[in-house]
Amino acid sequence: MHVLVATDAWHPQINGVVRTLEATAASATRLGVRIAFLTPEGLPSFALPSYPGLRCALPFGARLARHLDDPLPDAIHIATEGPIGWTLRRLCRIRGLAFTTSFHTHFPEYVAARLPVPLAWSYAALRRFHAPAAATMVATPSLRATLTARGFGHLRSWSRGVDTALFHPGAAAALDWPRPIFLTVGRIAVEKNLEAFLRLDLPGTKLVVGEGPQEAELRSRFPAARFLGPRSGRDLAALFAAADVFVFPSRTDTFGIVQLEALASGVPVAAFPVPGPRDVIGDAPVGVLDHDLRRACLAALDLSRTACRAYAERFSWESCTRQFLSNLAPTRQGGATFPMARPA
Repeated sequence: MHVLVATDAWHPQINGVVRTLEATAASATRLGVRIAFLTPEGLPSFALPSYPGLRCALPFGARLARHLDDPLPDAIHIATEGPIGWTLRRLCRIRGLAFTTSFHTHFPEYVAARLPVPLAWSYAALRRFHAPAAATMVATPSLRATLTARGFGHLRSWSRGVDTALFHPGAAAALDWPRPIFLTVGRIAVEKNLEAFLRLDLPGTKLVVGEGPQEAELRSRFPAARFLGPRSGRDLAALFAAADVFVFPSRTDTFGIVQLEALASGVPVAAFPVPGPRDVIGDAPVGVLDHDLRRACLAALDLSRTACRAYAERFSWESCTRQFLSNLAPTRQGGATFPMARPA
């Protein structure tokens, strides 16, 4: 059984979309489903001025069309709304092939944070992109409600998981910095709202893991914080496990897998009470959601690390992958069927 997933988000990017797709492919293999990726690798590209280090692919229809032949995939999923996504969408419509999509990122809000573009215009473009899909997958109930209110249809749930073998309390690095350690992990960009964390008056040490266009500015303005650059794998897991509180200042993330990675490491979360944190943490005693982020950070110090780990163990990638596969549409009527999501 063969599924083709098209994505503009891929290595060397380190983000939730890439981690979700990789984890889904690994779990799908264990379920007897092969996922092949159509990514920017091997395609001409150009640099994005607002995103140093990232490039945007220039897909040519003839080159992408080869991925629809020899043999035809059993299902096609378009994960992102970039040039690859738009090109494959057009090819599928020309050939009469069914496909699904997913909504990962609040791009309208991200664009509005940089340019004077009305949200309604951006949402209209995204609504047009997703409209022909047999299903559009979303990670949380909050995002589903938001998109429903914006006129999106055919919405299906596709949650997220965490690698509890990689992220665990025993992986902690030895950090010789004043305690408590408040950690944040993610892209260093205006939409992540890192300034809300960095300007807090907190005891101990603030650690920032990641890179992005706002890094130089924030390093200059907040010299007391320690910027460690991008980390991944066991190196990242060791930093998570060594922290006392994970701070998630974003107000726009649709989910925030890093929250689950922190919890799996036994680290409580401090965040604003907004979609994303509300969907992941809710009322569970593993995080503090407060409009006063400083108060949330200090209160989270008193939470049980054991409870955090136990909570994260409920989020398996296999369950998420079954959900993803059950949402897929056969490219041709009467085509393959896929492993179904297990009842909750």
